[in-house]
Amino acid sequence: MAAEWAARLARLANRVEDGVLVVLLLAMLVLSGAQIFLRNFFDYGIEWNDALLRLLVLWITLVGAMIASRRGKHIRIDLLPRLLPNRFRPALRRVADLGAAVVCGIIAWHAGRFVAMEMEDGMELIAGLPLWVAEAVIPLGFAVMGLRYLADTFRVGEPSER
Repeated sequence: MAAEWAARLARLANRVEDGVLVVLLLAMLVLSGAQIFLRNFFDYGIEWNDALLRLLVLWITLVGAMIASRRGKHIRIDLLPRLLPNRFRPALRRVADLGAAVVCGIIAWHAGRFVAMEMEDGMELIAGLPLWVAEAVIPLGFAVMGLRYLADTFRVGEPSER
């Protein structure tokens, strides 16, 4: 019963992740298009649009990386598995996944410290939005990827979409 609820929760999280990416991409398209239209036809641009677009690039990058890690499609350095016999591939994959989990965990930890410092500074990004809220995707994204790689380290067989 608990496994069924965990699977449902994972599917819901996956849908939310996918939905967030779609919304971010659509927002980026609309804001970019509006900026181009306004500049070309009215010699006017939205003042905060460029900063928001840079922020959207950050969010799209990290949400996309989270989805890629979920699907087992993230960039891998796979020279050794290609050179060594097939029987070593599962062990090499586990070592690589564990290494990726450790690196993601370290980045998440330090990104969390960075966001905490930004929270103390109290700087605003746009229209009263605290800067730390916009940057919170960095530790969150790396923590999610790290946990996925850690789970893949102990998963039997090849990683598949969860």
